Amino acid sequence: MTENFKQWLLEHPLSTSIIKYLIWIVLIILVITWIRKILKKRLPDNSLRYKSQKGIEIIGYFLAILITITYFTGSIKDFGLAIGLLTAGITITLQELILSVAGSFYIFFVKVYKPGDRIEINGIKGDVIDIDSVYTTMMEIGQWVSSDNYSGRIVKLSNAFVFKGPVYNYSQDFPFVWDEFNIPIRYGSDVEMAKSIVVSIAQECLSEYVQASLSDWKGVVDKYYIEDAQVDPTLVITITDNWIEFNLRYIVDYKKRRHTKHLLNEEIGKRIQETNGKVMLASATFEIVKIPTVKFGEE
Repeated sequence: MTENFKQWLLEHPLSTSIIKYLIWIVLIILVITWIRKILKKRLPDNSLRYKSQKGIEIIGYFLAILITITYFTGSIKDFGLAIGLLTAGITITLQELILSVAGSFYIFFVKVYKPGDRIEINGIKGDVIDIDSVYTTMMEIGQWVSSDNYSGRIVKLSNAFVFKGPVYNYSQDFPFVWDEFNIPIRYGSDVEMAKSIVVSIAQECLSEYVQASLSDWKGVVDKYYIEDAQVDPTLVITITDNWIEFNLRYIVDYKKRRHTKHLLNEEIGKRIQETNGKVMLASATFEIVKIPTVKFGEE
């Protein structure tokens, strides 16, 4: 039986090469899987463990490509020719897959985003929880839930999308965002008192973010061609037909935007109530000031 098998291998050199090739590929997969499991158990730090596993995965892909070229071209010197012939036949068919793999290298080397970043891509916003050679996996934010809350859905996006549109990164270089909201103040209120209330509460609640953002913003200004910006809270007043509109603009940690807006609204509302009517919030209700007198003629 053994002799017959050896004879068959000698008579079919192409089949022999394919069998050896498959054995090498399976061996690489087994070794890479074993190393990944060892790293997962031995490395305590999540970030280091993740990066190590991804590095081993890339090495596995490289070895598989190297063995493929060696077996099907006969020499590593024919690398360029082999790649050219191979890509010419499958580029159109596997265009999306090729773009996805290229996108993974682009994300890694250009540092478009990394696990833990909050991004918006292809109209989907969420926190990046994994990046592999084909997909970016995100924990979705928004959709049927308001503001920056998790929806609970895991979203997988092709890495090819980094070449097809803008990628909004909330975390990279400057982990803060500007936010704002309007406060309608009723005509007849003490405007100066209202200004004092809003500004003082903003300074109390936002001082931590202002101080933390100063050094980060300086780094952004030094790194990019961008003008300096105001990171302290600003208040702009607009006169409208119905009320005096206060617009409060401020800087906040991108993960605490919703909570911070809640605190500001709550504190401002309490302080306005404590003014005993000197400052009043306006609403879109209609107020009848005077009912005109209607006289009916005598017959």
